[in-house]
Amino acid sequence: MSTLLLSHKACLDHVTPPGHPERPDRLRAVEEALSHERFQFLARDQAPEGDLDLVTLCHNEHYVTELRHIAPASGQVYIDGDTSMSPGTWEAVMRGVGGAVAATDAVMAGEHRNAFVAVRPPGHHAEIGKPMGFCFFDNVAIAARHAQRKYGIKRAAIVDFDVHHGNGTQDIFWSDPTVMYCSTHQMPLFPGTGAKSERGDHDTIVNAPLASEDGGPEFRSAFENLILPQLEKFSPELLVISAGFDAHYRDPLASLNLRAEDYAWVTRKLMDLADKTAGGRVVSVLEGGYDLQGLKESVTAHVGALMGA
Repeated sequence: MSTLLLSHKACLDHVTPPGHPERPDRLRAVEEALSHERFQFLARDQAPEGDLDLVTLCHNEHYVTELRHIAPASGQVYIDGDTSMSPGTWEAVMRGVGGAVAATDAVMAGEHRNAFVAVRPPGHHAEIGKPMGFCFFDNVAIAARHAQRKYGIKRAAIVDFDVHHGNGTQDIFWSDPTVMYCSTHQMPLFPGTGAKSERGDHDTIVNAPLASEDGGPEFRSAFENLILPQLEKFSPELLVISAGFDAHYRDPLASLNLRAEDYAWVTRKLMDLADKTAGGRVVSVLEGGYDLQGLKESVTAHVGALMGA
C-alpha cells in the first residue's frame, strides 16, 4: 500500500508578520522537497476543511467560538507575541484539522499504509482553551480522538519529536489513560513544560528532555531507552506523529543537532512499532521546522522512510 500526502494551497494564505519564522515559505519548501522524482509514487490529495465538531473533541466550545469570532477580514490580529491571525488563517487552520482527520480515515480504512499531512500553522502548543506558540488547534490530538470516536480505537499514541515540547497535547491527554503522549524536546526552552517528572494521571505521559547541543546519539538513546519501551508496553492501535523538524542542526529557534538521517531512523523505528501493535497504521502531521534547507532535508528523510525507502 502507498503513502498518502495531504496538503492544501490555502495553508499558504495564513500570513504572519515580516520576519516571523512560521511563514508560508515553509510549506513551499516542503512542496519543493516532495516534488522530486523519488516521490512520484506518493498518493496525493487535497486536505479538506475540518468540521467544528471535530475541533471540540479536544478544545472547549467557548474557545473555538471566540477564535472564530476574532478571525480578521483584513489586517492582522495579535493574540500573543508569537501568535497572530490574518484573513487566511481560519481556513488554513481548518484545513489542518481536516487534513489530519482525512489522513486518519484513509489509514484506518486501509486505503493507505500511512500518511503525511503537510499543513501549517502547527498545532501541538494549542491547549484545551488557549492558542499559543504559533498554534490554534491541536491537529494530532484531534486525529487521535477522531480515531477513537469513529473506529473504536482503545489505545492511541502520539509521538512528538519537535524541538519544543507539545504542551497542548500533554494538556489535552493528561488525565486520559487511553492516549499515550511521548516527546523528545530541548529543555530548557519554550514553552517551559516537558520535565521527565510530568507523567500524567495514568503514567501515559512520557517526556524525554534533551539538553542544548545534544544530537543524534542522545536523541536515539532517548527513544531506545525510554520512549520505544513505553510505547511497546502500551501497545497502541494507532500511532500519530507530531513531525516537527526544528531539532535539525540548522534551525534558528533551538540548539539541538539532529540531521536528516536521525529523522529517517526514528521514522523507521516508529513504523516497526506500529507494525507490531497497530497494523502498521501511522499518521504524521507537520509541526515545526524553520530553516528551509533543514526542513527540506528532514521532510525528504521522513517521508522517504514512510514510503519504505
